[in-house]
Amino acid sequence: MEFKVSYIKEALKEPINIGGLLISGAAAVYAATTGFIEPTMVLAGALIAEGIYLATVPASSFYRKIVDRNSRKLLEEHRKKQRAELIKTFDPREREAVDYLSWMKKQIADNYKKFARLSDEPLQIRELESTWEAFVDLLDEYRRRKNHLRSINRQALENQLRQAERTVQFSDEATRPLHEKNADILRRRLQTYDDIERSVKRVEAQLQMIENFFGLVNDQVVTMPTPEHILSLDFDSLLSSIEMTKEILQQTAPIMGQLESLNRDANQLRPSLAGERR
Repeated sequence: MEFKVSYIKEALKEPINIGGLLISGAAAVYAATTGFIEPTMVLAGALIAEGIYLATVPASSFYRKIVDRNSRKLLEEHRKKQRAELIKTFDPREREAVDYLSWMKKQIADNYKKFARLSDEPLQIRELESTWEAFVDLLDEYRRRKNHLRSINRQALENQLRQAERTVQFSDEATRPLHEKNADILRRRLQTYDDIERSVKRVEAQLQMIENFFGLVNDQVVTMPTPEHILSLDFDSLLSSIEMTKEILQQTAPIMGQLESLNRDANQLRPSLAGERR
C-alpha cells in the first residue's frame, strides 16, 4: 500500500485552517445578528484569506517536508500492522523462527549498550530492525512458493508430457492442434516449476544467511574490544543481498500466476484427452 499525498487536502485538514474557518463562520453569524458589519464582507474576507492560505502553504517546501514525513510514518505504521497480522498466519515453526530473531535483535541491542557502556546503539544495530522485517517478508514468500511446489507432482507432469507428445504423433489433423497446445502447456508448466524451485532455493539461502548474521553480530558484540569494532561487520553486503533477492522475487512473481493459469488450462483439456484414450 502506498499513500498518495495531496498537499492541498492536507492543508485543508490542518487544525489552524479548520479553526480559522470556524472563527470566520462565527464572525459572519455575529455580524448578521448585530448588524455591526455586513456578513458578506466577513465571508468574502474569509474566502480571500483561505485562497491565499491554499496558494502558499501547500506550495511551501517546509510544509511539504512535514507532510512527507508524516505520510512515511503512517505508511510504516500500516506496514507494521500488516506484518503483525501476517505473522499470525504462520505455522508454529515459522513463528518460532520469527520470534527467535526478534528476541536476538533485542539481545544484540541490550548487549551492545551493556558492554559498550553507551545509552544509544549505532546505526548498524538499528538496521537489524529492517533486516528482521525483510526476514518476515521473505519467509512469507518462501512458504507460499514452497507450498505451491508441494501441491505439484513433477513426475506426473513429465509423464503427462510424454503421453501428450505421443498423442500428437498419432492424432488426426483436426485434433492435432489441441493436443499440441496441451503439450506446450505441460512444457511451460515444467519450466515454471523449475523457475519457482530455483527462487525457493534462493530465498531459503537468504533466510539462513539472515539467521546466521544475527548470531554473528551477537557474538561480535559480546566479544568486541571497542564499540567501533561493530563497524567492521559487513551490514552492507547483507542488505544488498536481501535487496537482490527481493528483486529476483519481483521478477519471478508473474510465474505464480502463470502456473495457476496453466493448471486451469490443463484441467480443461484433460477430459477430452481422457476420452480419446478410451
